[in-house]
Amino acid sequence: MQIYNTLTRRKETFQTLEPNKVKMYVCGPTVYNYIHIGNARSTVSFDTVRRYLEFRGYQVDYVSNFTDVDDKIIRTANEEGITTKELADKYIAAFEEDTGKLNVKPACVHPRVIDHIEDIIKFVADLIEKGYAYESQGDVYYRARKFKKYGELSNKSLDELEVGASQRTGAEQVKKEDPLDFALWKEAKEGEVSWKSPWGMGRPGWHIECSVMATKHLGSTIDIHGGGQDLEFPHHENEIAQSEAHTGQTFAKYWMHNAYLTVGESGEKMSKSLGNFVTAHDVMQNFEPEVVRYALATTHYRRPMPFNEVVLKEAETNLSKIKHSYKNAGFRLGQAQDGLEDDREYLQEITEFYDEFVLGMDDDFNTANGITVVYQMVKWLNSYLEKIHVSKVILEKIQSQLFEFMQVFGIILEDETDLLDEVIEQLIEERKQAREAKDFARSDEIRDQLKEQGIILEDTAQGIRWSRI
Repeated sequence: MQIYNTLTRRKETFQTLEPNKVKMYVCGPTVYNYIHIGNARSTVSFDTVRRYLEFRGYQVDYVSNFTDVDDKIIRTANEEGITTKELADKYIAAFEEDTGKLNVKPACVHPRVIDHIEDIIKFVADLIEKGYAYESQGDVYYRARKFKKYGELSNKSLDELEVGASQRTGAEQVKKEDPLDFALWKEAKEGEVSWKSPWGMGRPGWHIECSVMATKHLGSTIDIHGGGQDLEFPHHENEIAQSEAHTGQTFAKYWMHNAYLTVGESGEKMSKSLGNFVTAHDVMQNFEPEVVRYALATTHYRRPMPFNEVVLKEAETNLSKIKHSYKNAGFRLGQAQDGLEDDREYLQEITEFYDEFVLGMDDDFNTANGITVVYQMVKWLNSYLEKIHVSKVILEKIQSQLFEFMQVFGIILEDETDLLDEVIEQLIEERKQAREAKDFARSDEIRDQLKEQGIILEDTAQGIRWSRI
């Protein structure tokens, strides 16, 4: 298996710290608003990575945090007249509702900053003791230049970073020894949530929070650290500097970053700061959550993805074709024979689909390659279903494999052929009798009645099939 490592800017063979176990940390949301669909892309992308690792037999210890102490949270809570915890609780619940609809598996641990304040204070105190940090008028800053690898992840030179940092102004800059230094602990301002520390009342800086939560729950070194492309610098760069100065060990072996969603003809990045975003909650008012999930999961995570109605409509159509084929296989199972002479040949072809799927997905979790194999399987299955005689062995195998592959993308296929409503069964039987009696007017009337209820009938040589729309 190959993973593109942002740190080295190349694909590398994936080798875990422990056999068959993966320690994985993904930066979660700052909970002051509903997640926009770009945030959902990151969540779905890394959930898909996790699912594929589990598909390949790994035990994944998956940790994703909630940032519930932050400037935006403080500002929004003050505007709404509630506490920061009340605001965070509200939007954590909203996040869980939205991602639940997108069939995102809950993390093994969802740590919150407010539960790790003492850990953060100890971590910062250790960095001061080691000379990597210093206190200045109630704030604590990290000496970026002291960490020799600073800028390596984002591929930025210290000279380049210094030019950008020197352009910043404000009271905070006066407190720093060097413009490059960044805050680990911030002195409390009036009306802000704060905690007692050796440096006075204050609160953590953003970057230190993830370093503390990742190392506490996964250890000094983790296998995979993931997040959005916009977190490469400064957030992840600072995480590396803090964590490795504290532990003296490599923080993460593989760094993975998903690309942006884009909007409009110019391909502008979707972001809250640009005001061109739409929330996942609103998108799922107009499209089924599984369609949104399908669109996000089947685009390779490192590829910028245009997000618009055309993309969602295409995803809706493709998913419908897969589900329709899967359901038709279930329909034919009731008429299938226990075994046929050509089973071995077909089983070999199904095995080849498996090998192709793994080959495609093993190339840096290339879901575009993986879903292409699924399309090939569906085409193969549709051709097989045209046979007069079909094998139970083959249909069960291909259904099982389709089900397993689609689970990797977070889509659960269901065969509804055993869930026919009694009324629908009666109407279908009545229509059959009407056709035999050449009462085509009644037959068409029943067909139209079922269509109004969202049931489409399909007359085939093997009998009447139905599907929901």
